[in-house]
This record gives sequence, C-alpha cells and structure tokens, in this order.
Amino acid sequence: MHCPFCRHADSRVIDSRATEDGSSIRRRRECPECGSRFSTSETASIAVVKRGGTTEPFSREKIVNGVRKACQGRPVTESDLAMLAQTVEETIRATGVAQVEAKEVGLAILEPLRKLDEVAFMRFASVYQEWETLEDFEAAISLLKLERENQTSPSN
Repeated sequence: MHCPFCRHADSRVIDSRATEDGSSIRRRRECPECGSRFSTSETASIAVVKRGGTTEPFSREKIVNGVRKACQGRPVTESDLAMLAQTVEETIRATGVAQVEAKEVGLAILEPLRKLDEVAFMRFASVYQEWETLEDFEAAISLLKLERENQTSPSN
C-alpha cells in the first residue's frame, strides 16, 4: 500500500476493525518513511460469471441501471433503487462465494423488486425469464395475486 502523502511503497498496519455490517475491514496504517497515518477500507470482491463465460466485477450500478429501465414511469425513487442494489449485494455476499453466475444475480433481484413495485417486477421478470406468451404473463399475475391473498388473509 503506497503512502498517499509521500508515495513510499510500504506502510504498516496499526489497527484493523470490521465495519458495523461486517462487509469490510477498516485498517489504520502508518508510513515508515514520513510517519503519516491514513485509513484504508478493504472489501472482498465478487466476480460475476456472464453467460458467455467471461467474468467481471460485481457492480451495484449495473443492477440499478438494469432495474431503472423496468421502473420507468413507476413511483420508484433513486434511493429505492440504491437500497434494492444494496439488498441484492448483501444477499449475494451472504452466500460466501467469490464467483456468482449472472443468472443468480438476476434471481436475487426478483424478490426485492417484487416487494418494491409489482409492475416493475413484471417488466423485469418478463425480460429476464424470457416470457414469450400471454400465458406466461397470466401465470405470473396469478401467482402474484395468490401471494397477495395469502399475505392479507388472517392466520390461524
């Protein structure tokens, strides 16, 4: 780790602490050359394996951009999209794997998006799950209605 002050090629770790959510480590460092102290943050990277076999780093921004299209004209804010992307990342990190298939990322998006906006969910799912007929849409709508009824009916 280069010192941000004098650009010396080495630094010494003085203290390490996990962040509150446990997703990263904050390290306090000291430069042996100039004596300056600075902090770094380390997170484990996640690689997404695309359909063609190529890999790329996981990106919340790609999730937001993909879901934003499904949410056009819906009462969904940028803050809502950022929270959805965070939820998706937390879900993927909770699996504990360093590489995840792109399909798994898409599946991780579906449930939080359904809770956020059912119409946006239908738009996203229709493209993601490659629905081709009206029956595909009807089956998804029937399932959403059934789930809504089960949530609103009184429990025994």
